Amino acid sequence: MDTLVEASVVEALRTGDGEAVRLYVAACAERAAPLFIGLRAGMPDRAADLDLCVESVRDLWFADRALSDAAERVRALEGFPELRPCEEGITDVAGTYAFFGVLVLRHALRANASADADHALSCGHAALTAMDLLDRNLFGGAAFRAEEEALQARSLSGDAAGLWEASVASGRERLRAVLGCLPR
Repeated sequence: MDTLVEASVVEALRTGDGEAVRLYVAACAERAAPLFIGLRAGMPDRAADLDLCVESVRDLWFADRALSDAAERVRALEGFPELRPCEEGITDVAGTYAFFGVLVLRHALRANASADADHALSCGHAALTAMDLLDRNLFGGAAFRAEEEALQARSLSGDAAGLWEASVASGRERLRAVLGCLPR
């Protein structure tokens, strides 16, 4: 599988156990989900979708075990408009980053259920792709991709201390950056 994920992270995921895979994807989802949640908040027809995302990200942090209903959550996410192909494609900033927020969560849930390194790599790749795009769309030398690479590596270091807090802070900062790109 060709991926943007650093070689050392790929190796750690392939040789690690299921808990390491689940912690890695929980952290990726924590950083990406605010893009969907923040950009779709306030849309009355999306309240159940927002609840599903918030609950899923929270539950992914119980990395010592797979979620028993991960497959149902994946099916629900696949019904989201962001993941349903349309002829026009995604043409707006909010739609693009909301798509990545849902896509990362989808891969995270699949990896959580299977503990499969390839699903985890898809999760990390989607997160890095989104941050690469964000860096390109911001002026002033943004470094969101470099931060994502560092946090992905940190999530596999065996030391989860502070990872949740760093991921929450990073997710908020990313949302603020995307909001700054929206037309006023």
